[in-house]
Amino acid sequence: MSYFDGIKNIALKEEPIILGIETSCDETAVAITKGGREIIADEIISSALEHARFGGVVPEIASRAHTEAVLTATENALKSANLTMEDIDAVAVTKGAGLLGALLVGVSFAKALAFSYNLPLIPVSHIRGHIAAAYLADKTLKPPFITILASGGHTAIVKAESFYDLKVLGSTVDDAVGEAFDKVARVLGLKYPGGPNVERLAKDGKNSIKLPKMLGNNYQGSEFDFSYSGLKTAVINYVNSATQKGEVMNGADVACSFQHAAIDVLIEKAFKALKFTGYKTLAVSGGVGANGYLRDALTERAKTEGIKLVLPEKRYCTDNAAMICAEGYLQYRLRNFSDLDLNAQAVVEF
Repeated sequence: MSYFDGIKNIALKEEPIILGIETSCDETAVAITKGGREIIADEIISSALEHARFGGVVPEIASRAHTEAVLTATENALKSANLTMEDIDAVAVTKGAGLLGALLVGVSFAKALAFSYNLPLIPVSHIRGHIAAAYLADKTLKPPFITILASGGHTAIVKAESFYDLKVLGSTVDDAVGEAFDKVARVLGLKYPGGPNVERLAKDGKNSIKLPKMLGNNYQGSEFDFSYSGLKTAVINYVNSATQKGEVMNGADVACSFQHAAIDVLIEKAFKALKFTGYKTLAVSGGVGANGYLRDALTERAKTEGIKLVLPEKRYCTDNAAMICAEGYLQYRLRNFSDLDLNAQAVVEF
């Protein structure tokens, strides 16, 4: 009997203990959850300092770092939870999206674990994982709700109609918001990772620089779409022009003005989506969800408009394995198990 024949009809548990593995970028993350919402171990080994030397993530360095760290992270998670692999009911792993070489490390390791211990192997979309982080923040949360998905690779307004049915109301037509933060950080001479450093600098500045609004009235796509390329270019041109003219430029004002322009539109379109759908709950997902200005502005707006706001801890907005466990639990309930031919994918759909 093959591995898959042995696990495809396995009896499901009400509160399975799932070990999740996330290696899509520069964090080697392993977590263990119970019942999809209770985190009992959460380990992250980051290679961000290595990438900072180069001003951004270097795929080859990321892959090597994952290879060195994934076993240690797994052992640490099991030790932290006071469990062994014999206590684990399933293994969930990010199949994509992300850096292909980095993803392959996690997928290969997860396949080895699942095969060795005869456990279900659950492939998880990194994007859905980010959205599922809301279930860790609020254990009573149920769809329907609206999610702001904002990360280095994705920017979208998503309607969660059920635990499994996600509909994209609008997305970026070019750069993602996190990508724009990184590029603006670079032109301001800030180190990687760009997002936190732009936010830090912006605290000392004023929203005093006029920057272009995204997607004018002539745009023919969804009213919930985004575009960050023009905003990013406007900031770069502003900085370069000031430098060439020998003018004194206040970097904090640039950072603050950019942050307002980039994030205010996220907030406006999210609340427009709430009005459009009639939903009363808003969740935040993705690394930009850790931005303090976004969190504070959303908290104030949600309170004013009577909207329930679900904000995952900052740790669970950025890449982590607990969110992979949370989405893995939902896929477990569907018996969405994979055979050992599972492969990594640089790009995945919702």
